[in-house]
Amino acid sequence: MGKNVASKLGKGISPQQFIEAMTKNQDAFKDWGNRFEWTNAEDREFFESINNRDDLRCLIIAADWCGDVVRNVPVVFKALELTGMPVEVLIMEQHLETIDEFLTLGGRSIPVVLIVDTGGAVLGQWGPRPTYVQEPMVAFKQANTDREAADYQENLTATRQEIGRRYGDGTAYQQLIISELRELLASV
Repeated sequence: MGKNVASKLGKGISPQQFIEAMTKNQDAFKDWGNRFEWTNAEDREFFESINNRDDLRCLIIAADWCGDVVRNVPVVFKALELTGMPVEVLIMEQHLETIDEFLTLGGRSIPVVLIVDTGGAVLGQWGPRPTYVQEPMVAFKQANTDREAADYQENLTATRQEIGRRYGDGTAYQQLIISELRELLASV
């Protein structure tokens, strides 16, 4: 039996409400969204083809203070907009019991993008970062199991710097999100 979030359907806010309610990072969030471009016509057509389905829903666990949300969720919004799929945002702090069902490497990492059916069964999930950008954190967690270790914070800082480097200054990382979301949606 897989995970089910039926009790959360209809409890979130719309992407537009999420953006309007942001008290932090709103300009950066909008900027990343405005800079998004479809670089591949096939990808765009794939997302548009999801309009033929009415059995999918999306829940995104997010918060405006999170840098990964600011970078990644605008792209998720743009992609899913083309699918016609209902999208709801759950603010993490208001839904801790939900984020705790979808921990990343044992921690509350956001965003978590859940693709579910109309009955709330979780068909797939994405986040908090594209795989390539997330790799340094996975390696860090494997290599640094003791939070009390003398070099833990130093190694964490270096890991965060590498994640920032992998995101880069431009929008190239956004194509990774599109590819991963397409793969996920193709499998459900």
